[in-house]
Amino acid sequence: MKRELIKEVLEQSRKRGLALLAPDSTTGELTARLLGSEANQTLLDEIRAEADRMLQTPDPELTYSLFRVYGDTGERLTYERVYFERRKRLNAFVIMTLLEPDNGDYQAAAFNTAWSICNEFTWCLPAHFNAGAEKLEIDLFAAETGFALSEIQLLLGDRMPDLLRKRIEAEVEQRLLRPFLEEGPYGWEKADHNWSAVCAGSIGAAAIHLIDDPARLSEVLERVLEALDCYLTGFGNDGACAEGYLYWQYGFGYYVYFAQLLKAATDGGINLFASSKVKEIALFQQKCFTGGNTVVNFSDSPSESGIFMGLSCYLHGEYEEVAVPDASLRADYSADHCGRWAPAIRNLIWLKDEWIEAVNDKPIWPSESYYLPDVQWLLSRHITEGGGSYSFAAKGGHNEEPHNHNDAGHFILHADGQAYLADLGSGMYTAQYFGPERYMLWCNGSQGHSVPIIDGGFQQNGSSFYAKVKEAFSGEQFDQLVLELSAAYANPKLSQLERSFHWRKEGLPALTLTDTFMFAAQSGDIAERLVTERFITFLAPELVTEGRILLKGKRQLSISYDHEVWEPAVTSRSDIDHFGRERLWYSLDFHTAAAAGLPLVASFIFQFDS
Repeated sequence: MKRELIKEVLEQSRKRGLALLAPDSTTGELTARLLGSEANQTLLDEIRAEADRMLQTPDPELTYSLFRVYGDTGERLTYERVYFERRKRLNAFVIMTLLEPDNGDYQAAAFNTAWSICNEFTWCLPAHFNAGAEKLEIDLFAAETGFALSEIQLLLGDRMPDLLRKRIEAEVEQRLLRPFLEEGPYGWEKADHNWSAVCAGSIGAAAIHLIDDPARLSEVLERVLEALDCYLTGFGNDGACAEGYLYWQYGFGYYVYFAQLLKAATDGGINLFASSKVKEIALFQQKCFTGGNTVVNFSDSPSESGIFMGLSCYLHGEYEEVAVPDASLRADYSADHCGRWAPAIRNLIWLKDEWIEAVNDKPIWPSESYYLPDVQWLLSRHITEGGGSYSFAAKGGHNEEPHNHNDAGHFILHADGQAYLADLGSGMYTAQYFGPERYMLWCNGSQGHSVPIIDGGFQQNGSSFYAKVKEAFSGEQFDQLVLELSAAYANPKLSQLERSFHWRKEGLPALTLTDTFMFAAQSGDIAERLVTERFITFLAPELVTEGRILLKGKRQLSISYDHEVWEPAVTSRSDIDHFGRERLWYSLDFHTAAAAGLPLVASFIFQFDS
């Protein structure tokens, strides 16, 4: 959208103030509504408990020594834990200042924390900070911080001292708005993943809150809208987020937070929700949960996630097809380890009691199946008459996706929210994690996924290593996905690797996995090729008899195979998860040899017995 048109819309219908964020006309009315909401009470108790706990401790400092840890070692969490703790304190103290305006302790802590954040050397994380850069860095967290401070000064209104208000406006101007306009463009403005949505959306939101001049604001918004268009190119028409649910919640969340503010600021004159693609993206959340709070966690996504109920309610208001999830799935206030302001406040002010109450008598997640052709994902939930919840998901795709894992042909099996065949999801973010050694890490390389290993070789990284979909079907009784995977491996002797998934949903469900391997026969080449079928699980496999292995969790999964062909091997393994915690898991391998020129057909049946 061109700058001149944006300026014209702003001059004709611009709205300002609290009405951009909430329907209440005063902060007092907003406070009364939040305190009177039954659906919000547990969340309010959590915020109050966090604020009271934090009042007992001093504001942690971001020292030089902490800042240097990443540059010296590549380790991120030491600095980030303190950085994010400061944002959590800001959120809790400000929200409690809104809810209890007569409590001087909350107000003093809110003002002190905001002032302290204004004093930080940089709002960027060390992993994103380049001391020798020609222009001031703007990363995800610098942009989020500016968004937060600009909105906090709006919400607190006259309660905020004029000196602090002017300080916030000056810091956001110097750290975000001026460099964005004068030193850009920034690389993330052309990104097709969460960076463009979060950075541009946050800068756009701060600009809406702080910039008075419609000409200057339209200059910012023109670039922001261009960046958000780039973000949308990362999605196909199926609306699926290849980065995984966590990054849908994050990146698309910030798209929505900005789009809502822009729609309100222009009195509906610029409406980013009037898009069929945006609607399909909004529907992704209800497609990717497998049961309870567990998700299809392909890519860098945790296996479990709470739901932002405010975001869900807002999207339901824009598109009635978006389901309002069961209240039991709400994300705890403390679940966001980054302490992001935008979702924290919107999970309160966007919540609709009447919508939450309306879903209480419905299944948490109904039986549904989806094939998403752009990402080549098959997702299926099956609820039995006895109330059991079973899920299967498999993917094709290629090995240069956003937050990529080398995982073409990978799959998961869940029952009642527990993973039987699992995806490890994201590991701990370090310099190595995003460097040349990324695929040596088990959670990222194909060695840590349920895909074959050919002659000891794994899938390779790059868009030229991919799956080809031969068949995809979703029906009432069964779902099926057939892939050709030989192109995912850099093995010139592998002429065919067809992987077929047949998910039968009648009664207790079962998955039949059939892999067909063919190795090219060359003159004088009689060597056999080693084939390993690998499966990843957090449950200890038990060999109960030849040809049958059990995985016992809340329910029981039986794995049947031809014991005359395949030799099983179980290896206990461990790594460090995204939050720096050790996790234990198992690789279940089946080994055999294949002769060149002859097909090797592997068949494994995964049957839930209870």
